[in-house]
Amino acid sequence: MPSFDVVSEVDLHQLTNAVDQASRIVTNRFDFKGIDAGFAREERTVALHAEAEFQLTQMEDMLRSALIKCDIDPQAMECGEPVASGKLVRQNVTLRHGLDAAQCKTLVKQLKEAKLKVQAQIQGDQVRVTGKKRDDLQEAIALLRASDIGLPLQFSNFRD
Repeated sequence: MPSFDVVSEVDLHQLTNAVDQASRIVTNRFDFKGIDAGFAREERTVALHAEAEFQLTQMEDMLRSALIKCDIDPQAMECGEPVASGKLVRQNVTLRHGLDAAQCKTLVKQLKEAKLKVQAQIQGDQVRVTGKKRDDLQEAIALLRASDIGLPLQFSNFRD
């Protein structure tokens, strides 16, 4: 039976590329000359630091555009509150990875309410969708893409 998995993942290599691009933009921008501002990445968290809070908002926009260029959906960003310490303002941006149980249940519920000829199973932090025909699975993918759960979805492991 054909099947596919619904996941929400962030490619760490592309995340590194996006942070590097944003860092290069900060070093080359005229309004950031002579200012202590930068990005630091640890796993799925990016730490921003600058001298003023408005600069952090500009850096957040730079990071968002760099993520888009590296094919990472900016909906995965979860921005923390800016924290002032000394002369620097810091902010952490976490990229969400995986689906939690409530989001998985929401996806399964949407598929059941649509009355498509597919079955959905929760498997850890992903949802496996199976059906008899490939067309039914493509309808399920279209339905899930149209839904808005506030998290980017990828469809992987498509088996025929």
